[in-house]
Amino acid sequence: MAQILIVDDDNLLTTMLRRTLSLEGWSVAVANSGIEALPLLTTPGAELAILDVSMPGMDGFEVLRRLRAAGSTIPVLMLTARDAVEDRVAGLELGADDYLIKPFASEELVARVRALMRRLVPPREILTYADLQLDTAGRLALRQNRPIALSTTEYTLLEYFMRHPEQVLLRSQIMQQVWGYDFGGDSNVLEVYVGYLRRKLEEGGAPRLIQTVRGAGYVLRTGPRGRGGEE
Repeated sequence: MAQILIVDDDNLLTTMLRRTLSLEGWSVAVANSGIEALPLLTTPGAELAILDVSMPGMDGFEVLRRLRAAGSTIPVLMLTARDAVEDRVAGLELGADDYLIKPFASEELVARVRALMRRLVPPREILTYADLQLDTAGRLALRQNRPIALSTTEYTLLEYFMRHPEQVLLRSQIMQQVWGYDFGGDSNVLEVYVGYLRRKLEEGGAPRLIQTVRGAGYVLRTGPRGRGGEE
């Protein structure tokens, strides 16, 4: 049974979330502050965190920053009443895996939690493209024998690319497969995560593998072919 930790100082909201997720079969715990949550998130037990941004004392951004600094790759779904793009990007850059804007429907929350949970237990397989390898069981990427540390979302995105090498993947396809839904045309979450992957994969001057196809999406390929508006 999966363990979900909800971190929010709103008791009415946490009660509702706990009931909703428990009815879906998950084991749920609650922390009412960031200080209370950190030791629970950095020790074995929790498999997914639902983290509110606006909390007194230590806000969700700081909790997330400390969590990732400690080396934790636990999936994190951020809850926020802030609808500004810059706030969502700030959370993603700190290592959040998904965002949910308040108020939200319980069905949407459950769908997003399921999408994150599906990433946790992949079958063992070694995927290879050019000088890049991906161990699906160890969730470990290697390029030119150099290990690459990946967050949960970065890993899922890279795995999708490596299962469809040299195939142009539409933006909508990637959003559906990796996040389980489409953020909408005004969101740049995909571009943010492609940027993360490129920086990690290209460290040390390694050539680009994730190519942009303007007006379409992306393709995993050893170099641009000059077709379809590629960059």
